[in-house]
Amino acid sequence: MLSRTADHLFWMARYMERAENTARLLDVNYQTSLLPQTADAALNGWKGLLSISELGSAYAQRYGEVDARDVMHFMVRDEENPSSIVSCLGSARENARAVRGTLTTEVWETQNQTWLEFKRVLAAGDFLDDPSETFEWVKFRSHLSRGVTVGTMLQDEAFHFLRIGSFLERADNTARLLDVKFHAVESEFFGPASGNAEGHGEGQEYDFYHWSAILRSVSAFEVYRKAYRNVIRPEKVAELLILRDDMPRSLAACMNEVVLNLRMVANEQSQDTLRRAGRLRADLRFGRIDEILATGLHAFLTQFLDRVGTLGMGISRDFLVPG
Repeated sequence: MLSRTADHLFWMARYMERAENTARLLDVNYQTSLLPQTADAALNGWKGLLSISELGSAYAQRYGEVDARDVMHFMVRDEENPSSIVSCLGSARENARAVRGTLTTEVWETQNQTWLEFKRVLAAGDFLDDPSETFEWVKFRSHLSRGVTVGTMLQDEAFHFLRIGSFLERADNTARLLDVKFHAVESEFFGPASGNAEGHGEGQEYDFYHWSAILRSVSAFEVYRKAYRNVIRPEKVAELLILRDDMPRSLAACMNEVVLNLRMVANEQSQDTLRRAGRLRADLRFGRIDEILATGLHAFLTQFLDRVGTLGMGISRDFLVPG
């Protein structure tokens, strides 16, 4: 496969996944902002959302002070923000158009229709009437895109590059979410005085909506109940979203898919990249949440993001950059 074609497929999938993750974060933050809370708590939620996407500086340059309405505009419909939903869907569509002949008709039509319909939604002002409905629509279109890909495409190199892009992006987004949300309360629950999260029943009850919001942002609230069958505990949330490979959006599950699909397209040049991916997957497969918390969750996730970034550069070097 031409490296240019692989590049377009890889980034088409990444941009679609990024649009979905942005919609998830915005939806949960919007729903949480409607709950009774102090103005500072609500403001910190929006600041945290910008921090997850590393867009705090870009937002400040354009809008100044953090305001809920401006953040929503910036993250949904601002075409000058490359990580906004409209920009991500547009980029996914343009990458799909560039490799139209490689995709099935159903995959192309799904991408194209998603872009056109979202532009109509923004033009009609429907987003302002019910943001949550718009975010649900974006998530549905992303699910549809993946489903059509799995259901109609030949499982050849094109398919594998799409999958690599999707799960590498998902791993990056899940890690960023965990890092920002947990870092805000890490000193309370995982500080040196506590050793672990035991004995903080009152704090856990007070922060029920905080932890449930984290789970809901990755569609894991019901999964958590099924897997642990008890109250929401911070260390169990971390375990579910990091180490449980039966949780579709966990770091372990994402790396399983990345390694599986990398193996299918591997060549002599990519052996080091495959080794790095395999080692990262092994660290998650054989890791223990108590060991991660003992050394520091923030440090672990920061290192994970660095390793995912290095892995992404390796994939670009081995497969995607035209020679």
